[in-house]
Amino acid sequence: MKLHIKNGRLIDPANGIDAVQDLFIADGKVAAVGAAPAGFAAERVIDATGLVVAPGLVDLSARLREPGYEYKATLESEMQAAVQGGVTSLVCPPDTDPVLDEPGLVEMLKHRARGLNQANVHPLGALTVGLKGRALTEMAELTEAGCIGFSQAEVPVEDTTVLLRAMQYAKTFGYTVWLRPQDAHIGRGGIAHSGPLASRLGLSGVPVMAETIALHTIFELMRATGARVHLCRLSSAAGLELVRAAKAEGLPVSCDVGVHHVHLTDADINFFDSNARVTPPFRSQRDRDAIRAGLLDGTVDALCSDHTPVDDDEKLLPFGEASPGATGLELLLSLTLKWAEDYAAGQQDGLARALSRVTSEAARVAGLNAGRLDVGAVADVCLFDPAARWTVEAGALASQGKHTPFLGYELSGQVQATIVAGHLAYERRAANVA
Repeated sequence: MKLHIKNGRLIDPANGIDAVQDLFIADGKVAAVGAAPAGFAAERVIDATGLVVAPGLVDLSARLREPGYEYKATLESEMQAAVQGGVTSLVCPPDTDPVLDEPGLVEMLKHRARGLNQANVHPLGALTVGLKGRALTEMAELTEAGCIGFSQAEVPVEDTTVLLRAMQYAKTFGYTVWLRPQDAHIGRGGIAHSGPLASRLGLSGVPVMAETIALHTIFELMRATGARVHLCRLSSAAGLELVRAAKAEGLPVSCDVGVHHVHLTDADINFFDSNARVTPPFRSQRDRDAIRAGLLDGTVDALCSDHTPVDDDEKLLPFGEASPGATGLELLLSLTLKWAEDYAAGQQDGLARALSRVTSEAARVAGLNAGRLDVGAVADVCLFDPAARWTVEAGALASQGKHTPFLGYELSGQVQATIVAGHLAYERRAANVA
């Protein structure tokens, strides 16, 4: 399929492009930018007038719920949600059932995803067998099966010696360890940010020190081993300050934040709204402001949706009993644009910088050949209307998970088409395609 995307505002942060330029796609790859290559005859032409043409989004944390939790979501529903949200590559944590700790499970997941011919799925392998924090998995075999790194998902390793051995092994073979910093004991069982609001509501708290103590431990182990670590979904100002210092020191560390945490605080729990029950919990306004600042100065490398579909039976419960998690694949772009509009508007490259956090920078963190529109690169493309307004409603979401704290919000930015490896995986406005 040869595609010609014309008259769109092409934004490719990796190559510093932000201009009205045409894009030409052939054999699943970018054939040219600007002028058509010699002899190019398009089979389909997409008029992108008024649209932004950008690399497909790269999401660093999206739970697809397969295998084991198909009652919460299926691969079909979440892959459709991905392309409807402009996401062409996504990283999935290993906390499925069974856990992704064996090569056969990883190969099965990748085979199922390939068969759907939609977004690219990149699994993280379990760091320890069964995520139990005792025996290390066969990382080499899991890498051969398609894992791009190793994670404990939401289960901290209690035995620091085990984490030390894992990082030593990862360093030896050049693997990246993905960790969400949380102490195994402090804040255990907590459901909200420790602060005045949690006290007034009678909710058990998760203090910021649960994150910072874990970060101190991780950085000490990094100094001892030299292993590369990606920190997942940081939530606090104090945590980001430690990351800033570690980067200045030269430690091989990167980090992301969940896109929900860029906008919401613990006050958004309101009157025990279970849609705002997430992990890590929404923190104070000071922490939220630090996240926004960290995105601007580069301390935060990437944004992720932290997509965690939860069914009604587990969400429509009292706040303390509800399962944590929110749908996010279809909100990632709009919430990223909202940050750009609200907090990077004064920056000359505000939109491009925002898009870099969900394209080229996210791909760099994950070690993926994605998130850019180089000539010869795989043609993963997102076309969206930055001015289009849409209301977040359960019925409008393709994901089987319908719960998000943004229900009822009006957001800007609507995906019009998503192209994966040159294949038109999703289109909203067929009238623009000739």
